[in-house]
Amino acid sequence: MSPTDITPNEEKPIHQDLQMANDDVALWLERIIKEYWMHSPENRMGDGGEEKAFDEPLLGFSNGDDPLYREIQADVGSPCLTPVEVFERAFPGCAIAPDELTVISWVLPQNRATRKDNKKETFYPSERWIRAKHFGKEFNIHLSQYVVQALHDAGSDAVVPTQTPFFTIEMTQKYGLASSWSDRHAAYVSGLGTFGLCDGLITPRGKAMICGSVIARLSIPPTPRPYQDHHAYCLYFSQGTCGLCMRRCPVNAISDHGHDKNRCRVHCFEVAQPYARERFGIDEYGCGLCQTGVPCESGIPVRRRSSDSRL
Repeated sequence: MSPTDITPNEEKPIHQDLQMANDDVALWLERIIKEYWMHSPENRMGDGGEEKAFDEPLLGFSNGDDPLYREIQADVGSPCLTPVEVFERAFPGCAIAPDELTVISWVLPQNRATRKDNKKETFYPSERWIRAKHFGKEFNIHLSQYVVQALHDAGSDAVVPTQTPFFTIEMTQKYGLASSWSDRHAAYVSGLGTFGLCDGLITPRGKAMICGSVIARLSIPPTPRPYQDHHAYCLYFSQGTCGLCMRRCPVNAISDHGHDKNRCRVHCFEVAQPYARERFGIDEYGCGLCQTGVPCESGIPVRRRSSDSRL
């Protein structure tokens, strides 16, 4: 289904030329994204049923000139791009300052039944997890395309960084495989969560989720970040407890030293994907065991402490 097949409602868009107040632009975007989530037949499990693959999305915004984007690029190195670099490559010849851009980020939480099903597993992913990952991934692509089209119709250029022809994944010296744009890091900068021991993003809706992002030429106030430490929501880092994701990993890819991406990748692509293809008839990689059956599965496990402003 084309992203333009679904309109937010039958009324004229409330923001035809993006000349409204900044807060109204954010509300307009939240409305059209949630309406697309609610009404799109692509938000399904691919089994012919009407069950939604994801629970209601959570949105956040960040400015294209946020210093965290430059810090992430400096830390990761090539091929990591900043928002303005993505935008300038997507629109050659476009003269734009970084602070003229807004990164629109969202989280799509796995539904309760999928989380419950995958929680029972100890080595392979559940069928529901694979279905949600496979068909939900397609929904997320169409959602991002829909957001770009809606912004274009309203008079604003926008781009989906992970769908550009120059999006790439390369080997880095410090972190192994890294991409030119990370939706999880965009969500982190946009106030939607912090990273756990397994590298998953812990959000107010939990770690069992997928996320997406769009970069647009418009101005929206950034979502406040209620954290300073990029590990603030992880019990292991913030309180020295938990570590359950280490025990949940079927191939010991998570340890006190963090996430072994290569070992994880081998399991996901060389073990779990053939299993899903043969068992469920769905050619999709994934595992998700470290995202389910853990305290951060569906929310933030760290209790806020008034004496610690980082939390």
